[in-house]
This record gives sequence, structure tokens and C-alpha cells, in this order.
Amino acid sequence: MTGIVRHVADLRAAVAGWRRAGDSVGVVPTMGALHQGHLSLVAAARAACDRVIVTIFVNPRQFDNPEDLAKYPRTEETDAALLAPLAVDAIFAPAPAEVYPQGFATTVSVAGVSAGLCGAHRPGHFDGVATVVAKLFGMTQADQAFFGEKDWQQVQVVRRLVADLNIPVTINACPTLREPDGLALSSRNARLSAQDRAIAPALHAAMQDAARAIRAGTPVAAALVGAEAAVLAAGFARVEYLDLRSAEGLEPVILLDRPARLLAAAWLGDVRLIDNIAV
Repeated sequence: MTGIVRHVADLRAAVAGWRRAGDSVGVVPTMGALHQGHLSLVAAARAACDRVIVTIFVNPRQFDNPEDLAKYPRTEETDAALLAPLAVDAIFAPAPAEVYPQGFATTVSVAGVSAGLCGAHRPGHFDGVATVVAKLFGMTQADQAFFGEKDWQQVQVVRRLVADLNIPVTINACPTLREPDGLALSSRNARLSAQDRAIAPALHAAMQDAARAIRAGTPVAAALVGAEAAVLAAGFARVEYLDLRSAEGLEPVILLDRPARLLAAAWLGDVRLIDNIAV
């Protein structure tokens, strides 16, 4: 089983050795509680890079709700076992004090693409994401990084961060993996009750119906209203947002005249589910 690295100095020493050998380095940033979606990112990194680092760090700075942070699953031993067959070269699982040592006083904030959607409902979330991702890129010194498309807004924030700060990392966005019934794989799915798990696929189904309607010429506003009503009728407690945005800049789209994504966040009990699809 691949060893777990806890300290930045040890990780950098390993990376320096790989660099001397001429190896390329890929990183898959995660918060643990790994599932097949994460493992597909690792497989993509394994195919593209000589060396692969998987980071496991539940980043406290991207949680706006302390209860959500406390409930987030931490399954390091199981995660390491899942990664073993993929022959990753390092699992970097630092303690919070290693990432944010005493006196830490820097926040990275990405404007524009972080506004609205999850950014509007989770104050400070994307500042926390941008800060930890910038740190992980500096710690791992990776050539390529691999993220899932399920967190579409996050991917756009990371791409903007890398472009604006001239960080020499290629960002790869990999397709969302789904259960057979359409539910996007997520670590949070484990918290769904059996009843809510049966309801959960209705979010993706309603989004698909809305996307088909929009492509067929239904006005965007009407399609979105219909989709939200379908999600609530299925048993979701509330829809946080369900919106059509441009694929890259995430500006609101009224007419389908450019590549667009339909993005949604909705609550089932105390579990917040997100999803997005191309339109």
C-alpha cells in the first residue's frame, strides 16, 4: 500500500527526486471519502503522468457551516485501500496545522466566476477553495491537476486562478460519473437516508428534461421554472438554485447562443446535492 505523506518537506523531497529523473507529476486534489468518481480522476492522471499524487485534506476554510465540516466523512484508511490498486506514488494527507500553520494570514480570492450559484449561497467557500488549491499546487509542484466536472463552478474558479497567477499547472476536467439511475457520485450521497436516496435521481432527470426543452426552443425561464417544480414535487426540501450559465464565464444565459451549462443545487433532508449538465 502506498505510504501516506504528512509533511510538505517530505513531499517536496520526493517530488525533487522525480524531477531529477525527468518524470512528469500529476495531482488529484480530494477531501477523501473516495468513490469511483475520484478513482476515475486518478486513472486519468495515471494515464497522463509519470507520477501521481492524491491529496486528502478536508479543508476547513471552504466550509461556511461548522456542522457540515464536522459531519464530512473522514475515511483515510479505506481511501488508502481504494488507491492501492491504482499504484499512486504518494498520498498527501497533511494535518490542518501543516496547511495553515500558526500565523497564516493569506486568502486567495477569485472574482467573477465565483459569484452566484454556490458562491452566493456559501459565503467564503470559493476563497477557501482557491486558497487551498493554490497551496496544494505549490506543495506538490505538479504539472497537471485533475478535477471532476460535477463541481463545474469550482473548475472554472481553479482555471481562472491558474491563468491569473501564472501557475504552471494544466487543469484537466474529467466527466462526472453517475449511478445507473443518474445520480452524480458524491461523498455526500452516503449521508442520504434510503428514502432520500430513492428521490435523489429526480434532480438529474429534471435537469435533463429542462435541457431537452431549451434545445427544442422552450424559453429558458419557463424551462427552469418547470424543472424546479419537478424537483420539489419529487420530494426535495428546497432548490437552492437551478440556472443556465455560459460554460466558461458562468454569465447568465437567456438565449442559447453559446456553450452553456445547466447547474443546480438542492437539499434532501440535511444533504445538499449539486449537479450540472451541458445544454
